Amino acid sequence: MEVSLHLARTPYEPVPVSMEMAQLVSNHQHLAAATRDVLHVEPEVVAYLCTSGSFVNGVDYERSLRKAICDAGAPDAVTTSGALAEVLHLLDVHRVAVITPYDADLTRSLHDFLAELNVDTVSSDHLGLGGGIWKVSYRTIAERILGADHRDAQAIFVSCTNLPTYDVIEPLEAALGKPVLTANQLTMWACLRRMELPIVGPGKWLREVS
Repeated sequence: MEVSLHLARTPYEPVPVSMEMAQLVSNHQHLAAATRDVLHVEPEVVAYLCTSGSFVNGVDYERSLRKAICDAGAPDAVTTSGALAEVLHLLDVHRVAVITPYDADLTRSLHDFLAELNVDTVSSDHLGLGGGIWKVSYRTIAERILGADHRDAQAIFVSCTNLPTYDVIEPLEAALGKPVLTANQLTMWACLRRMELPIVGPGKWLREVS
C-alpha cells in the first residue's frame, strides 16, 4: 500500500533511560509541538511512538496524551501503550510475560499499567539498560524472550520502541506457541487499523485481530 511515515522528535533529554526520562518525554507540550511539526503532510493519524512515556503515568494519562495530540490538530492519535491495551483486549489476554530493556523501577511501572487493564504480569525480565538500547542484538533479545516466558502467560510483551525485534517475532511465536507482541509492530498496527488499511507482517496475532 502507498503509506508514508513521517517522523518528528520530541526534545532530547540528557538523562539515562529511567522513570525520570519517561516522565520528561511524555510532556504534553512536547507532544503537541511535535504533532504540529508533521501537520503539513496532512497525516491521517499521529502516533506517539514511545512505550515507557505512554505507560509511566497510568491509563488515564495515556488517554490524555492522545487528547493532547488531537488538540494540536491531528485527526486521530495512538500511543504505543494504548495500542498494547487494544490488542490485549481484542485477544482477550489477561496474563502476560513481559521483557523490557529498562531498570527495575520503570519495569514495575509497566506492571502497574497492565494491572490497571486487569492484566496480570505472571513473569518479567529486564535488561537494566540506561542507554544504547538499539544496540542489543537479536540473539540477546531472543534468548531473553524465551527465558521470560511462563506457562501461565497467554502472550509475551516486549517493551520499548528502541529495541530491535521485528525479525524475531515469527520464529519466537512458532517456538512458544503464543503471541509475541512488540512495541513498534503494535503501534503500526493501531495506525493502519484507524486508516482502515490491510495489515500485514510477522506473527499470527496480527492476522487474528486484523
